[in-house]
Amino acid sequence: MKLQLWRNATLLLNIDGISILVDPMLGEKGSMGKMPMTESELLNPLVDLPFSREELKKKLEGIDAVAVTHLHPDHWDADAVELLDKNIPVICSEVIADHIAEQGFTNILIVNDHLQWKNIEISTTKGQHGTGEIGEKMGIVNGFVFKKEDKSVYIAGDTIWYDEIAQELNKHQPQHIIVAGGAATFSVGDPIIMTSENIKKVCEYAPESTVWVTHLEAVSHCREDRKFIQDKIRESGLENRCFILDDGQEVELHF
Repeated sequence: MKLQLWRNATLLLNIDGISILVDPMLGEKGSMGKMPMTESELLNPLVDLPFSREELKKKLEGIDAVAVTHLHPDHWDADAVELLDKNIPVICSEVIADHIAEQGFTNILIVNDHLQWKNIEISTTKGQHGTGEIGEKMGIVNGFVFKKEDKSVYIAGDTIWYDEIAQELNKHQPQHIIVAGGAATFSVGDPIIMTSENIKKVCEYAPESTVWVTHLEAVSHCREDRKFIQDKIRESGLENRCFILDDGQEVELHF
């Protein structure tokens, strides 16, 4: 398997030649505008994709499916809706399936719990996108586990660390875990995705797994950047199995 971070939470996962694009935010720098419920004047996304629009269109031609964890625009934006082939398989939960269908997509693969597709077992996982009132506003989110034979990758999605994440790790025993870091926070409330301390908890709970950190330096409400998290990883002695991906970086996943 191979994994490439495009930007933020947008990932390209290649499973034995099958390419799955996860949470596509495909707009140009600044196309989303200001982040609501923050005081930041910065326009999102903060950076462009690590390749040209022409290269993007070529890459999209080679995609076999898209997987969407939730509909926030830093995971599923207007450019994704416009650029993606409306016949491409879209893997998602029942919660967002109707909305995606209304946007013109005709081949929606709903994963209520798990789904077998092209010899890949796909499972949805629970997530908590913040706490309290902010968590309620963020709505329902999920992650995915992609498994083929004895190889499994867990994409946690936009979630903080909480008891259900431990239960998902117990259930699926993934060799690779992809988390959304950055400690995104609005003007009120606590972080809505993982802090460096949350990432440390994931690593400690799953000591045999490799952890990959994404969702960094692309949207304005993230409070922790790559350097901050890398320093925390080193302080915790986790640098040999917890890695921060750069935009455009592709890695081979070893099992």
